[in-house]
Amino acid sequence: MPISYHELAFFKIIDKVENMPITRSAKKALRQSEKKRIFNIRRKKEMRGRLKEIKKLLEENKKEAALKLVPTAYKALDKAAKRGVIKKNTASRKKSRLMRAILKI
Repeated sequence: MPISYHELAFFKIIDKVENMPITRSAKKALRQSEKKRIFNIRRKKEMRGRLKEIKKLLEENKKEAALKLVPTAYKALDKAAKRGVIKKNTASRKKSRLMRAILKI
């Protein structure tokens, strides 16, 4: 699932020449924020993908298979929360709702 920098080139925020950074430090900050943005998009995509997989299994009533994927979903949620992609309570809420949905079946 890794996304390369070139694949995300179309996500560029800066599209106007007059908003381009002028100083060296501003140019560096722009490069850093672009890299961070790409990592955050990756993390979010990973998290959503894991949750989708489990929800798909739940729709097919495959409880055991869903339970096996829970640790990977928890890991993705915790990583996203740790890096600030989502908030800590959002991660907790998603984990709680996920387990409730699994145990419901």
